[in-house]
Amino acid sequence: MLKKFVFYFLILFSLETAAQIDSINQPDCSYQISLLTCSPGEELYTTFGHSAIRILNSQTGSDLVFNYGTFDFEDPDFYQKFIEGKLLYFVSVDSMRNFLWEYQYYQRGITEQILNLTCEEKEKIVWALFENAKDENKFYRYNFTFDNCTTRIRDLLEKNSTTPIQTKNILPTSTTTFRNLLHESLNNGNRDWSKLGIDILLGSSVDKKISNREAMFLPDYLLFAVDSSSLKNEPLVKEINSLLPALYITKESVSPFLVFSALLIIIFALSFFKSFRVFFIFFDCLLFFTCGILGVLLVFLWAQNEQAMFQNNFNLLWAIPTHIIAPIFIIIKKEKLKNYFKFSFFFTLIILLVWAFLPQQMNPALLPLVGIVFVRSYKLLKPRIV
Repeated sequence: MLKKFVFYFLILFSLETAAQIDSINQPDCSYQISLLTCSPGEELYTTFGHSAIRILNSQTGSDLVFNYGTFDFEDPDFYQKFIEGKLLYFVSVDSMRNFLWEYQYYQRGITEQILNLTCEEKEKIVWALFENAKDENKFYRYNFTFDNCTTRIRDLLEKNSTTPIQTKNILPTSTTTFRNLLHESLNNGNRDWSKLGIDILLGSSVDKKISNREAMFLPDYLLFAVDSSSLKNEPLVKEINSLLPALYITKESVSPFLVFSALLIIIFALSFFKSFRVFFIFFDCLLFFTCGILGVLLVFLWAQNEQAMFQNNFNLLWAIPTHIIAPIFIIIKKEKLKNYFKFSFFFTLIILLVWAFLPQQMNPALLPLVGIVFVRSYKLLKPRIV
């Protein structure tokens, strides 16, 4: 009797153990995975929006957000690392409740796309996210166009899908560039001055034609891509929810093109009056020194920053680094030093003539600014007029 009991017990135990092992090997389908796309905010670094991944576990009730766009703003070398392209971003994990509270506080909207994934794909993505969030894995070298909080999510979905994701075209035109998409976001936010600064800092590499996949470096375009994608002939997006409305209203700004155009007219007119001679000593020193400082910064970014977007910058044709010493020539006023302004005059004239043919999209607001450099170079070449 005892032997029979032990025999049946061992059979039941072995069956139960086998069932447990089998359940461990089965993919966990209790997860709901969503792409969160956040609207722009007030700060410049929020202009292009944000992307994150939400993991909701229906069994445990845990609701977490994985954010690849976290950085340490209190780092004493923050600005130096940012300029040199060596700033480290990292993966952070927060509760969905806190995430919603933060974006509600800053009046930024959140759109959720619940992804239509298999149990196996969900489990692989969850495992990858927790693996990436480990202290030894969470840091990465941020690259604005090729490796950021949005491209990391794109790569995560691609690597952990059982079959290739099929995405329809999301590009506005067949010749769309990185700069075109950046301008789109900046124009939507009425950030004309930020657009001018970005156009000055970024070189011609952002003017190359980009692929459908490369466009996903911006949150909105990852949203478009996911919405138009399919996996195993099924839509990748199962459901779309608006979790928070976008209440932040972008402020209108005075166009830098209008400002510099008005300044060009004023400077041109005043340049014919000798009574403004003292004023123009200060103005010319400030003008050329500012252009020179800007040129030095562009050279530094080209040489020191590892990101290609700062290289081959044709703004150096008007922001000439040697302008930084031009104030010395203005103050000393020796006849032979006027040769510098002769060079500046003719070189700037050539730049203005070939402006439309430069292999880099130049910001329109720079044209009147370069015109001011041209006018003042001529006047310094002919000091008897002013």
